[in-house]
Amino acid sequence: MIGSMNELIQVVLPDEETCWQAVAARDGRYDGVFVFGVHSTGIYCRPGCPARRPRREGVSFYAGSAAARAAGFRACRRCQPDAAAHPRAQLVERARQRLDAAEEPLSLAQLAGELGASPTYLQRIFKADTGLSPSQYAAARRLERLKQGLQQGRTVTTALYDAGFGSASRLYAGARQALGMTPGVYRRGGVGMEIRYTCFDTVLGRALLAATQHGVCKLSFGEEDAALAADLAAEFPHAARREDAAGLAAWAAALRAHLAGDRQTLELPLDARGTEFQQRVWAALRQIPCGQTRSYAQLAEAIGQPAAVRAVASACARNPVAVVTPCHRIIRSDGSLGGYRWGLERKQALLKREHGG
Repeated sequence: MIGSMNELIQVVLPDEETCWQAVAARDGRYDGVFVFGVHSTGIYCRPGCPARRPRREGVSFYAGSAAARAAGFRACRRCQPDAAAHPRAQLVERARQRLDAAEEPLSLAQLAGELGASPTYLQRIFKADTGLSPSQYAAARRLERLKQGLQQGRTVTTALYDAGFGSASRLYAGARQALGMTPGVYRRGGVGMEIRYTCFDTVLGRALLAATQHGVCKLSFGEEDAALAADLAAEFPHAARREDAAGLAAWAAALRAHLAGDRQTLELPLDARGTEFQQRVWAALRQIPCGQTRSYAQLAEAIGQPAAVRAVASACARNPVAVVTPCHRIIRSDGSLGGYRWGLERKQALLKREHGG
């Protein structure tokens, strides 16, 4: 699967687990990112509001003040959520906007100088809030622009220079890992790639397992084979996709046995493509022992970036390989299941089996 950086470079409402953790910790870094409404009082506040913390079940989260007001809440007089965002959040947002607009690569010193900040401080808070350093963020933006250009039918040369790559060699050096294929193949929607797949029954319903010559690139659950195959086709529209039940029978049997509880471990070769950050998160997920769970915050701690909970949650949501990379072992800090790409009933069944239920 082709990894996308969208979840790391767009300002969106974080998942509820992340929002609640920020509210519970009065984390001012999220001021300006979202607000929360308190149902018992009818007011909405910044995450860093110093007022007494409400109960979890009495709180809802909104991407901004307008959404909170539309839901019937009024602004808190104590934290004044409609006022300017926290200075730190403002600095990170200004840095993001400057990097978004940059036509040429900016050094950390140049960026910090323009913003009137210390390079060391800017590097630290930017990475803590986004999960990326400014240089990694800029590289992600270039890659997104490149992908958009290729999808629009531009030549590779035109797309790479329009995206801000200084030379073809810089692009091709990391393109195969970032795109999952060469830029030319990506431009043609996977032309030249061969992906084998099979659909089969499991205790969790129908599953699709797809693989390249290097390993499993997708493992998903659904209700109908046609929908599962259509989802695969949407990701690789021009790849040579063919059913190969016989060739993938051993891997399918291993998955069935694992889900049925006949084998505890499931080790399959993987070719799940994603960004460097996503790969780190997915690797950390595979380190969670069977029968145990973690919160998003704990997973962020595990990769050494405790403040990057939002980015960690997004990486979990983008996991293309169910069960092998066990994102189902991530739950909310309050013990509730949270979300799951392939349905909460499946998540509940997986956790019940792994806990011996």
